[in-house]
Order: sequence, then C-alpha cells, then structure tokens
Amino acid sequence: MISAGDFRNGITLEIDGNVVQVIEFQHVKPGKGAAFVRTKLKNVINGGVVEKTFRPTEKFPQARIDRVDMQYLYSDGDLFYFMNVETYDQIAINQETIGDALKFVKENEMVKVCSYNGSVFAIEPPLFVELEITETEPGFAGNTAQGATKPATVETGAQVSVPLFVNQGDKIKIDTRTGEYLSRV
Repeated sequence: MISAGDFRNGITLEIDGNVVQVIEFQHVKPGKGAAFVRTKLKNVINGGVVEKTFRPTEKFPQARIDRVDMQYLYSDGDLFYFMNVETYDQIAINQETIGDALKFVKENEMVKVCSYNGSVFAIEPPLFVELEITETEPGFAGNTAQGATKPATVETGAQVSVPLFVNQGDKIKIDTRTGEYLSRV
C-alpha cells in the first residue's frame, strides 16, 4: 500500500478499480485547512487522463505491471503474433490493443509486451529503430536554408519527414516515440 503522501511520478496504482499511473503530483499546504496532494493520473488500460486530489494519509495498493521482452513474429489479418524468446510461448494480440505501436517495427524485432493480471494492454516498441527508405522523391537543390524536409516511406509502410539529402535505399534512424528522423546510418 502506498499513501498519497508518498506518490512519485511513474508509479502505478489501483484506484477505484482502475489501474492508473501518476503523471504529475503536487503537495499543497494551504494557509488554512489540511494539506492535500493534487495529482494527474493516466489510466494505463484506455489512456484517459484525470486530475484528482487526495488527503496525504489515503492509501492505495500498488499495481504490478509486467513488461516482458518478446519478439514480434508476424501479422495475420487483425492479429499480431509475439514469442517469448526464453520460453518460446507465443501469444496473439488484436489490432485494437496494439494501435500504432508497431508502426516502425519490422518482423523479428524485440518489443516489450505490457500486461496487468495476465491481460495485455500495450506494446512498447524499441525507442530507436533503423529502417530503410523504400520510397521518396529525389532531393533537389534550391531553398534549403531553413532545413527543408520531404515525405518518405520506410520499409514498414510508415510515413516520415526526412531532410532533402536522404535518398531511396538509405537506412535511417527513427525515434519511435515521436516518429522523427534522427540520422542516416
């Protein structure tokens, strides 16, 4: 059990039957009245964010989120298959659960599968991936003083904005959190 006075950013709790993660917290001691803790909580299952206040003495059970490294094998229709490389157990996860998480992930790459009480709720791709450009317009000389970019399609089918000097067939490094081009490899 964690009391509201011990909240920290990133801890996961069970509050009112929901699994939430503390995004922000602030201890408030008004001049008159009792102290309280103002928080911003994110529901880890559906992604909703709410703001709540608590007395510092309120206690909540800590939620145990399991993050397991798994290899992304392949997709078949709306199902995506993953394998635990230690036990060779395979699981199938539907498109609704995954969302855009695999936008920059190729087959046979490692991802983190996040679950709560055995129920998978999210996939965490690697922070950075290296992908090959499959389609982009050729670079052109001219108005490049402001760091101009052009659209490009990578081998997973995702669209990325890249600098004009990047050509088809080049390998690039991408930040999967923002979808931004980082560098050529």
